[in-house]
Amino acid sequence: MSARSLNWLKFGGLVALAFALGLLFAGLLDLPSRSSAQEQGRAASGIAQVPAPSIPAARPLQDLSEAFAAVAEHVKPSVVYIRSQRTERTAARQRVPPGMERFFPRFRQQPEIEQGSGSGFVISADGFILTNNHVVEGAEEVNVRLLDRREFKARVVGTDPNTDVAVLKIETKGLPPVALGNSDDARVGEWVLAIGNPLGETLTFTVTSGIVSAKGRALEGLPGRGQGSIQDFIQTDAAINPGNSGGPLVSVRGEVIGINSAIASETGFYSGYGFAIPINLARTVMTQLIESGRVHRAALGVAIADVTINDAQYVGLPEIRGVVVKDIPSDDSPAKAAGIEPGDIIVAVEGKPVAYVGQLQQVIGFRKPGEVVKVEVARKGGVRKTFNVKLQPLDDSPQIAAAGDSLGDSEDTPGGTAMNRLGISVEPVSPDAAQELQLSAETRGLIVTAVTPGGPAWDVLFDDPQRGGPDIILSVEGKQVRSEADLRRALQAEKPGNIVSIRVFNPRTQTRRVERIRLGEGQ
Repeated sequence: MSARSLNWLKFGGLVALAFALGLLFAGLLDLPSRSSAQEQGRAASGIAQVPAPSIPAARPLQDLSEAFAAVAEHVKPSVVYIRSQRTERTAARQRVPPGMERFFPRFRQQPEIEQGSGSGFVISADGFILTNNHVVEGAEEVNVRLLDRREFKARVVGTDPNTDVAVLKIETKGLPPVALGNSDDARVGEWVLAIGNPLGETLTFTVTSGIVSAKGRALEGLPGRGQGSIQDFIQTDAAINPGNSGGPLVSVRGEVIGINSAIASETGFYSGYGFAIPINLARTVMTQLIESGRVHRAALGVAIADVTINDAQYVGLPEIRGVVVKDIPSDDSPAKAAGIEPGDIIVAVEGKPVAYVGQLQQVIGFRKPGEVVKVEVARKGGVRKTFNVKLQPLDDSPQIAAAGDSLGDSEDTPGGTAMNRLGISVEPVSPDAAQELQLSAETRGLIVTAVTPGGPAWDVLFDDPQRGGPDIILSVEGKQVRSEADLRRALQAEKPGNIVSIRVFNPRTQTRRVERIRLGEGQ
């Protein structure tokens, strides 16, 4: 063997020895035998699956969650998305001489398409749908989209602005109708779901939850409501926004107890208070609309308001419940013919107690004109009387108060002496004031020129035109007043703390009303 071969042999031996020693040290140090990626995979696969915790106290919440999901799943196929459309022409503005429009096409008056959207729900398998009147009011075309994305042109069967209820019809069969519950049985505090299409196309078939916050609510200033407007809303804190109108308010039993109709908001969006039409009221209207296309209503022929604490104490009621007759606007009123007077408090109809305005409107409104009903009223001193009133058809036009009886010429009393017991200042109706307020020759009394803030008449009588004033006092405790002296004499026998009945005329609204005021200290 050559020296060169021997050297290579020695070098190979050294390499083999180094490799063997390396393996030995690796074993002693327990170095990883896998790549880092392999090791990470092994570590990840080693994480144990944690079982769901068993929390007995949370079981009711789990059951409620399951109930919400089940109700939503059951009702959603019955909810519909409604799109309405009408054409409006803008008010003509003469930008070019008549007959020259064809030479200036950009100035031609073009029709504007106004579109709206809302919600509704199926009430029969053959295509009847319940929604709000304001969702389809004035629409020339109405389209309905189902949860499965099918779309139909809808026919408006009938509408009722005074309850904000409308019925539509689409031509199809086999639809899943909702179950209509009993809104009278709904309790404040019970859970409800609101289902609808808030804010248009992007949020269709949205479900929100809340509770019944209150019942028997009335909302002032709702647009489109006439003289016979019935307001008996269910209040809820389930989130309701524009587009939810017409959708169902559903109980946890899966029954519709109301039609979502309005929100109380300074911004136009949900701020915690939504309002639904009770389904019992809507069902009555719905039935008439389907049968005849319109709603027939009866009326007592009176202007009414909810009872105040002064009203209740004035007639000796143990509870602040009932409806006060503020005025009888027409001489041919059936209530007047029967013997009911302004200031009477209606406490029962046909022996059933009446608690508030919305309830009386429903008890009377859906009876037949010509029907005779027994109306029980309370009067001063605890007097109770029952009258048989023959109901008249409801006249939905604004009611104008009849002119009062002639009170003769007013006595000229300078200035407006403060009537401390009422907390007001007054002055007689002068010829100039009568002309300015456009009063008839027969309307005379005392103009309220000032009301003491926080006084007995504060928020009852009004002097400020910004708040609907000035009021004119016509009589106190049935005694006509045309001067400050008359008013003093009318109050002479009354003690501080007594409640007096005052007849008032408001020139701005052309209405009369009865107000009850607890007298303060003073002369």
